[in-house]
Amino acid sequence: MELTINKIDEVDFKKGDGLVPAIVQDAITDKVLMLGYMSKESLKETFERKLVTFYSRSRQELWTKGLTSGNFLNLKSIMLDCDHDTLLVKASPTGPVCHTGADTCFFEENDIEGMETKDFLFYLEKIVEDRRDFPIEGSYTNHLFSRGIKKIAQKVGEESTELVIESLDDKKDLLIGETADLLYHLQVLLTYKGVKLVEVLECLQHRHT
Repeated sequence: MELTINKIDEVDFKKGDGLVPAIVQDAITDKVLMLGYMSKESLKETFERKLVTFYSRSRQELWTKGLTSGNFLNLKSIMLDCDHDTLLVKASPTGPVCHTGADTCFFEENDIEGMETKDFLFYLEKIVEDRRDFPIEGSYTNHLFSRGIKKIAQKVGEESTELVIESLDDKKDLLIGETADLLYHLQVLLTYKGVKLVEVLECLQHRHT
């Protein structure tokens, strides 16, 4: 279940002598970034500052990830497991997470280059959802969201028309570009309406069977 600051008391800190393991996952790429430990105080600090904060077992004090390196973990959400003694923290890193300089503490690259092409639409969906939930000034996606469903639907219509026009020509690169534009704007529309991409794929799958 998703944890909130008002539900901190539901976390079972007793099993780990006041600490619980916190698995940190990139909110966009789903890569596991690191594992740390949280106390009740560090968990509260994390919620209040929106920066992932752990409890250092070696120094026996709270420490906010990034205070030394500048590579912070911006909190997106926290999930509590079924036994109430482990946390799944979803965050957006501002730089490499590991003290060695690697993207993750497991030496995996945390970017879209290593992502399967077939998974990119789900990656795009997460980016659009992230813009909806955590707006960024100057973001085109947020500009569309601020204009509302009529503007978003209008853009989908415009991109559909441009795709039809390009399909009547023989310029493959322009056709590909217009298709990409349409898929992006369609994803914004789906996210605005609260429709998940998997729901659309399940509909297609059902029709196929």
